[in-house]
Amino acid sequence: MHTVELLERAIAEAQQRGFVVRQDWLSGSTAGACELKGRRWLLIDLALSPREQLDLVLEALRQFPRESPSASAPQLHSLLPSRKAA
Repeated sequence: MHTVELLERAIAEAQQRGFVVRQDWLSGSTAGACELKGRRWLLIDLALSPREQLDLVLEALRQFPRESPSASAPQLHSLLPSRKAA
């Protein structure tokens, strides 16, 4: 699967997890995930390469794991290692 396809699936997964996703030209400014007033936000800088954007989305998904398994592409799941119990 190509990076752009993985990126699209990762964004869809983020939206299913309740993220408000905003893609904008941030000119290299800070992008990433945050929680503000009880809502999860994911800011994606379109100035980044597709691989960098995918890494950003995957990091957000790692920070805010889903409690129940999703039906995302197996390739996406392989990029999201499950968290180990402490």
